[in-house]
Amino acid sequence: MYISDEQLHAMELCIYDGIKVQVEGLGGERISQICRCTGSQSWRGGDRRNDWVWVKQRPGRCYGALNGRLPWQLQRLFKIKLLNEDGAFVEYWLALALTTIPRNSGNLDTISKFVQGRKAPAAVASQGFSLRNVVGCAHVILEIATISKTGDRWKERWIVNSHIDLATWNDVYNW
Repeated sequence: MYISDEQLHAMELCIYDGIKVQVEGLGGERISQICRCTGSQSWRGGDRRNDWVWVKQRPGRCYGALNGRLPWQLQRLFKIKLLNEDGAFVEYWLALALTTIPRNSGNLDTISKFVQGRKAPAAVASQGFSLRNVVGCAHVILEIATISKTGDRWKERWIVNSHIDLATWNDVYNW
């Protein structure tokens, strides 16, 4: 998509600290989940809050038990309004997130029965994407006992908590 100088000067940018995502409940009903993202700002007087979300990946990528989606940590939520050729504004809801890579191709760990992930390499550690690719909130736990030092770089690993809600449980274990 090409953006002209005129469109760029007329562009509006709004930053948000949360989005509401519609997910399918166990009975087929639609349930709202709120995903928060404060960037570097504090959340209600405490630490910053940048939630984890499930992000659909491009078709053909399965990632084992994760069914074509990965947990990414939100860093910024925003809406861009661009002026189109007809003189009307078109809205794009976008996010910037820290990405992860599944360990063991996204298959369940043989001992813990959880999917594990790690930080993506620096070249792809942050990615922008359309909020249409967010399919729900994710719960990811830092695996403190397995932080290992390689050279001067720390490698963080996470456990994807598939037991947090029944919808996630069914997505991971009943595929």
